[in-house]
Amino acid sequence: MPDIIKLLPDSVANQIAAGEVIQRPASVVKELLENSIDSGATEIKLIIKDAGKTSIQVIDNGCGMSDTDARLCFERHATSKITNANDLFAIRTLGFRGEALASIAAIAHIELKTKKENQELGTAIEIKGSKFIDQYPCSCQKGTSFSVKNLFYNVPARRNFLKSNTVETRHIFDEFFRVVLTNPEISFSLYNNTKQIYQLNSATLKQRIVTLMGNTYNKKLIPVEQKTDIVSIKGFICKPEFAKKTRNEQFFFVNNRFIKNAYLNHAVINSFKELIPENTFPSYFIYFDIDPTKIDINIHPTKTEINFQDSQVIYAILKAAIRQSIGKYSLTPTMDFDLDKSLDFPEPTNKTNIIAPKININPNFNPFENNKHSVNTRISNRERLNNENWSKLYNNFEKQTFNHEEEQLSINHKTDRANSEINQDKYGDIFQLQNQFIITKTKSGIIIIDQQKAHERILYEEFLKKSDNDDNIVQKKLFSEEIKFPLFDFNLITDLLDDFNSLGFNISISENKQNTIIINGAPNSASNNDLKKLIENILENYKLNKTDLNIDKKINLAFSMAKNLSTKKGVKLHIEEMKNIIDRLFACEAPYSSPEGTPTLIKISVEDIEKKFNI
Repeated sequence: MPDIIKLLPDSVANQIAAGEVIQRPASVVKELLENSIDSGATEIKLIIKDAGKTSIQVIDNGCGMSDTDARLCFERHATSKITNANDLFAIRTLGFRGEALASIAAIAHIELKTKKENQELGTAIEIKGSKFIDQYPCSCQKGTSFSVKNLFYNVPARRNFLKSNTVETRHIFDEFFRVVLTNPEISFSLYNNTKQIYQLNSATLKQRIVTLMGNTYNKKLIPVEQKTDIVSIKGFICKPEFAKKTRNEQFFFVNNRFIKNAYLNHAVINSFKELIPENTFPSYFIYFDIDPTKIDINIHPTKTEINFQDSQVIYAILKAAIRQSIGKYSLTPTMDFDLDKSLDFPEPTNKTNIIAPKININPNFNPFENNKHSVNTRISNRERLNNENWSKLYNNFEKQTFNHEEEQLSINHKTDRANSEINQDKYGDIFQLQNQFIITKTKSGIIIIDQQKAHERILYEEFLKKSDNDDNIVQKKLFSEEIKFPLFDFNLITDLLDDFNSLGFNISISENKQNTIIINGAPNSASNNDLKKLIENILENYKLNKTDLNIDKKINLAFSMAKNLSTKKGVKLHIEEMKNIIDRLFACEAPYSSPEGTPTLIKISVEDIEKKFNI
């Protein structure tokens, strides 16, 4: 019987390895950016085209490579980071396995140009699907330029599983964010389809976070810092009042490497216990510096998971550090009044003559003199006022009481008349309970309507029925409003732009300002809202629903808008507003349930009420 076990060709083995390391274009971006950082670069440029499917290019000014190193770096398990097994437990670099470049070269067209600082000419290499094409001298700048084209060209099944350009671009931006947040001292630039998205200069950590997330974060961030023999912790958390409905702004970094760790995340969540609403999550940017021998980062191909030797101790230290920061910074009220100019005194100088304040006193004043007379005078005055004004006061009080009763009778008469008119309405008497429920009488009993859930159902169906040509749903703004968003949210708005506009907004993208939208109009139901906060809340709901429900994006957006624009619990409604909600609710296709599937109303029959009284 012939032998059946054979060694796989290197090209096939590399493609198998690529399946673990390179899952999508963002994986290539991550590996190349990390290599540039390990090379000691101070300036790194990322250029992508068609969400990285057509081209990904990373250019840095790092140490560069020699001719031999440039050729050898594409071999499997060829690395400059480690030399023996013991080095795996003292890793400070981002890459170390020597698998990334070999995996990328197996599934794409590669062009590499690199030059060391002391060389006159650099070297260029071309590889296609693990097949070496050419190597030749070239003129280039110090550092390395790595170009990856036609990703997954020879693995069509993998390419077909890639998502839309918008989704893949968002994943690339996520990886870019994680890298630039750990290296604020390095300058980064990002180009998408020839358009510059970011130009990030060298900065402090807080400046880098604010630049990426938006200027509003300058007031949201609270510093966290704790140094111990086991671990050093630094970074920032957001104040409890800025908690989000999603986990998109939660970042852990260990020795400048982005990681995911549910156990440490629980420590942060536990630190915010009773400080943030239920089902919301704090934002944080937390950095750990720990002895490499105390962690194991070689447990996952993408190196995003780490084992800690002292995880329970680190959990306790992290929780204590965050609680200390919250108590020190967040819960202390800040005073920010506009100072009255009349109170704005000039600061005294050394030559200023200080004049002591003077107090005028009467040296002949005797508090015991004529005291009896003054007391008697006050008593007699009080008696005189009482005697003179009692009749007048009583008459005025009687008149005011009578007028009040007359006014109340008039109000009751109007109310009775209104009720009699309402009784002729198909819903009968209507009133509001606890500024939360609308109660109306029917022929067989009563209906109790949850005003918020009912309004959510109304708005949800109305938004879904709206079209681009329905001009009357848009409330045009007298002055356009420009709003800047973090890159995460801006990309999502760009993706949902047509859907936003079809649901009643009039939004365009600013051509002159980065990550900025222009709002020219909004739905009638949103005209009185803070539009920036409203859109932020809509996006948070959208991202939450996308994760939990995985529904169509237009349905998701309509649901999120209805959730944020609906009349909330605790809002007092007038009788006409309650009637309007009832009329619109029963005109819906599914009036008995909210978009979430919970009941909008309950019916209580007279029979049910009689049973409660044992009648």
